[in-house]
Amino acid sequence: MRLLTPIVPDARAPLARANPVAKLGAGLLLLLALFASLDGVTALVVLVVLTGVLAAWSGIRPGALVGRAWLVGLAAVSIGVFNVLFAPEQSGRIVAELGPIRIGLDTLLDGLGLSLRLLAIALAGLLATATSQPTEVADALVQQLRVSPRFAIGVLAALRLLPLLAQEWQTIAMARRARGVEAGRSPVAMARLFAGQMLALLVAAIRRGTRMAQAMEARGFGARSCRTVSRVQQMRASDWGWIAASAALAAAAIGVSLALGTWRPLLG
Repeated sequence: MRLLTPIVPDARAPLARANPVAKLGAGLLLLLALFASLDGVTALVVLVVLTGVLAAWSGIRPGALVGRAWLVGLAAVSIGVFNVLFAPEQSGRIVAELGPIRIGLDTLLDGLGLSLRLLAIALAGLLATATSQPTEVADALVQQLRVSPRFAIGVLAALRLLPLLAQEWQTIAMARRARGVEAGRSPVAMARLFAGQMLALLVAAIRRGTRMAQAMEARGFGARSCRTVSRVQQMRASDWGWIAASAALAAAAIGVSLALGTWRPLLG
C-alpha cells in the first residue's frame, strides 16, 4: 500500500537537518493561522510558500510526495465540492446552474477557500513529519519537550509500523487474488472488497500492536527509572529560525488577506 510507505527525504536538505520539535512547532503555528482564517487568500499564500519550501529545502521529490499524498488532496477537493453543492443557501451571484443545482459566487469562493485551507494544512503537516526520522522524533520529544519516554517510544513504534502495514496490505491483496476474489469492473464490488481488506488490515494491526506492547513491557520499556541519551538533540539557531519564519509567514499571509479586504476570522 503505497500511501503508508514512509517518504525518505534527502538527509542533506536543510529542512531534513532541522530539529523535529522545531518543525512541529513551525507547523503548529501555520495550523493555528489557517484554522483562524476562513478566507482562501491566507491559505493560498501559505500554500504557495510551502510549495516553494518543498521544492527547494525539504529534500523530498515532488513525485514521491504526490504518490503518497494524492488521497489527501482528493479528500480536500471533495470536501470543498461537497460544501458548495450541498450548502444550505447559495449566496452571491449565481454563476452556474446544473439542473436543479444552483451555485452562488460567494458559496463557490467559500468552498474553494476551504479546499485551499485543507491542502495547506496537509502540506504543512507533511513537511513537518515526512522530513523527520522516527528515532529523531522520539529523541526530540524526550529531550526538548520533556515528554514521558513511554509515550515517545510508543510514537516511535507507531511510526516504525507504517512500512509493516504497507506489507500487510499487499499480502492481504495477493492472498485474495490467489483465491480468485476480484471485483472486476463493478464499483460496488470494489468498495465492498476495499472495506473488507481494510477490516482485515485493522485486525492485523491490532494483533501486531498488542504483541509489540507485550514485548516492550517485557524488555523494560515501561520502566520509570532514569534513562541515558545516546543521540543528543539540540535546538540550534537555525531551528529557531524555522519557527520564526513560520510565524512570519502566518503573519504575512493574514496581512495580505487584510490588505485585499478578504480576511474572515474564525471568531468574529
